[in-house]
Amino acid sequence: MDKFYTILSKVCAWTLFAMTILGALNAILRYSSRFTGQVWSSNAFLEGQWYLFSTIFLLGAGYTLFKDKHVRVDVLYSRFTPSKQRWLNLVGTLIFAIPFCLLGLWSSVDFVTNSWSIAEMSPDAGGLPRYPVKTLIPLGFLLLLIQCLVWTFGLVKGEVKHD
Repeated sequence: MDKFYTILSKVCAWTLFAMTILGALNAILRYSSRFTGQVWSSNAFLEGQWYLFSTIFLLGAGYTLFKDKHVRVDVLYSRFTPSKQRWLNLVGTLIFAIPFCLLGLWSSVDFVTNSWSIAEMSPDAGGLPRYPVKTLIPLGFLLLLIQCLVWTFGLVKGEVKHD
């Protein structure tokens, strides 16, 4: 898993860089329209930014769990012993995270299949196709589910360490 996440983290980092450049370029082009009278920006730039953010968010969720950097309420958790923290993580993963991933997978497959079957496009003028970015939804849930299962087995064996 380490090699996979090393590659995935680099993909997400470069995607974040591309999203930042695209956002800055879009802002510059929109602002320059005031002076040139020419519209240089497009809906494709805005949607491209949204698609890149979606890529980072959906593909990065499993990596975040892998690194144990996910959000949790630390008010009580930080006061627990490592043993209680492990049990809380185990119960939370089994009761909430894994069912959430399964629900996300189940509910998104028809959604994505339908989008591909009609080659769904953005309703906005000059927009991008929607079906490629929608494909990231079940892929993101699948990657997160796999990491939840790996993490659960690590919790059971006592191998998951906290920073």
